[in-house]
Amino acid sequence: MTYRQQKQRGVPQTHRRWLALAVWPLFFASAICGQDPSPAAADPGIQPESQSDLFGRVIANQKKMELILDEYERTEKVEIRKTGSDAKPSEVKVWRRFPTGPAVTKLPVSVDGVAVNPETYREDLEKLEKYLVWAAQGGPAQQEAYAKAQRKRRERHDLIATTHDAFLFTRVGEEKRGEQTLAKYTMVPNPKYKATTRNAVIFSKVRGTVWIEEQSGELARIEGSVVEDISISLFLAKVNKGSHFMQERYEMVPGHWFPSYEQYDFDGRKFVVSFSIHERTFYSDYKRVGPPKEAAEVVRAELGKLGSGQPAK
Repeated sequence: MTYRQQKQRGVPQTHRRWLALAVWPLFFASAICGQDPSPAAADPGIQPESQSDLFGRVIANQKKMELILDEYERTEKVEIRKTGSDAKPSEVKVWRRFPTGPAVTKLPVSVDGVAVNPETYREDLEKLEKYLVWAAQGGPAQQEAYAKAQRKRRERHDLIATTHDAFLFTRVGEEKRGEQTLAKYTMVPNPKYKATTRNAVIFSKVRGTVWIEEQSGELARIEGSVVEDISISLFLAKVNKGSHFMQERYEMVPGHWFPSYEQYDFDGRKFVVSFSIHERTFYSDYKRVGPPKEAAEVVRAELGKLGSGQPAK
């Protein structure tokens, strides 16, 4: 199976995914790299150099997390609501997200994490194994697939660098989360920053807060709101003022902080069609499967259990 075929057999992008790709990375990248350049605005107990070092560690940990996540499978549960205030979701979708080198395969499972259709699930696993074998090889097609994935990663890292001056961060105190003590920072656009790209214009229209576990230098939570309507893709779409997004992270496996929860509450339009997106995503069951060559063995072992009559996952 080729990389193009693997891409085509995946779940089609929804409006939520499209918006997340357009808006969320811009906010998140700025949050993990920004720092208040004004000593007067910083917390008196933290010198500017210390704050700079802290955000430097947060950036390094973010890059490290992305690389490590390429070798971890996880369960993704998405709750879809008609409005953000709905107590119960109107629809729930659950996937087993399995890293495959340059991509990620999503296997549909039940809310309990077992195969919805055992026969179809086995077929999906067989296709997954074939793709992992393909991804472990070093031919031109594989090199192209990995190069595309690496370019996307470099774009995210470049975004971090270009947004370094776009926001001012002010340490406003500490908050407890369980046994952890998190440093809390507010985030506002830097009035001295002049956007030089179309994407950077978005920075002036969001406000937010980040929480950092200072000892480890890990981003524990990020939350933001759109305070002015945002036009994107040459005004073909718009995200309305009041839209909200957040992400929480925990040490999901020893030594590694991964996302545990995300929430999107977006209203706006794409072309001439209005939309309202209210989704909550939960991540769990992180398990290391390794790079494609190792991951293929994991899938083979699971197929062997299915062949012996043992239940799927």
